[in-house]
Amino acid sequence: MSMSVGGAAQADINVTPLIDVLLVLLIIFMVITPLTPKGLESLVPQPPPPNQPPQQADVRTVVIQVERDKSLKINQETTDEAKLGARLEEIFKTRAERVVFVKGDPDIEFQFVARAIDIAKGAGIDKVGLMTPKMEEGK
Repeated sequence: MSMSVGGAAQADINVTPLIDVLLVLLIIFMVITPLTPKGLESLVPQPPPPNQPPQQADVRTVVIQVERDKSLKINQETTDEAKLGARLEEIFKTRAERVVFVKGDPDIEFQFVARAIDIAKGAGIDKVGLMTPKMEEGK
């Protein structure tokens, strides 16, 4: 900046406070960004290729169904909440890949599906996928 000669006052904007505000905002956004909530990580079962003949469901796929009356099934085998964890541990004790899908009735509250997911995680399941009615229509 140059110095003015003479008695006339020169009007310059002092940008130092603006830079201070900019740096403070930058720091605030840097701190807040990692704290953004992350959604539920889930898997979606993939349909078989269209050119493949229809066959029975894969025996390796494990599906926990939460019925309207809050009863539980593992691949059409009826079980209850107390036995679910032990049954899952038994199924997955010889498998390397620990993936299970949870299918809840559309009319049931999510807390019952969440409880099944929690029991599955407690039984040592690595990945839990969610099945929706819209996915089943796409079969």
